[in-house]
Amino acid sequence: MGQLPVITLRHLMIDGNKCIGLQFYASDALNTLVKMLDSPKWSSEYGMVYILNSTQNVQAIFKTFKGSAWINCRYFYKNKPVSTNAQEVDLSYLKDKVAALRPEEACPKEYIELLETKRYSIHTARTYVSFFSDFIRYFEGRPLKEINEVDIKKYIHTIVKKGLSLSRQNQAINAIKFYYEQVLDMPQRFYTIDRPRKEQKLPSVLSEEEIKRIISSTSNLKHKTILVTIYSCGLRLSELLDLKISDIQSDRHRLLIKDGKGNKDRYTILSDVTLELLRKYYLIYRPKEYLFEGQNGGRYGAKSVKIL
Repeated sequence: MGQLPVITLRHLMIDGNKCIGLQFYASDALNTLVKMLDSPKWSSEYGMVYILNSTQNVQAIFKTFKGSAWINCRYFYKNKPVSTNAQEVDLSYLKDKVAALRPEEACPKEYIELLETKRYSIHTARTYVSFFSDFIRYFEGRPLKEINEVDIKKYIHTIVKKGLSLSRQNQAINAIKFYYEQVLDMPQRFYTIDRPRKEQKLPSVLSEEEIKRIISSTSNLKHKTILVTIYSCGLRLSELLDLKISDIQSDRHRLLIKDGKGNKDRYTILSDVTLELLRKYYLIYRPKEYLFEGQNGGRYGAKSVKIL
């Protein structure tokens, strides 16, 4: 007996209805079985047969093709659990900001609420909301559910033409996918969106001597402490700015990094030199909550670090 044919299930939105797309190489046997499903129709836009998305129809697909075809659900069922280890976040300020916009250009409330529920970092949530708001403004006047794959590809092309970095392009795509796959519960709907290729460039890395020269030439204690901490602990800018005084475990010579890449917590070693510098910095600047704070308190600005 030969290998069974494969039928791949896809999430489609057709005429405002959630549908199940069946993607397969046609044969007389499969075509006959497809006709046994509930009101199958052909979509010339997506190039596949589809039926309405319902629990009964999903069960009918598995029952109808049992022993005749293998059902590929890779793009149909999602596996993106809530990050239970991540710290809870409060995105009230984003909700207030969006509430002040015109309804036709505002990011949906449920979008922000799901970011909050899934405990996305504040930095990621802010980025996603910003990109998705731009996406909404681009298609102003059109219901989001009616925007199809072709439309999104055209939009992504406009982003590329703006000269955004590959990283920013990917963030924009992820922000769009989050709405359709997570908020609307349609995982992998826009499955053929081309991701920008990663640039094959060698990283520009400072030598140890160059880093030492930069640090030694910095006379401001706060600036020097920032530079030493970020380089010696291998931190990203967002991780540095999110550090709080309570994250320093001086007795264990380690630093707790919360909600790092992948919404995971991790520890990094604090050297004697770095720890001593942090102590001197603390005695003079006396930060209240964040390790590095602005003049009026609160989280230190990213722009302030970038100009050091």
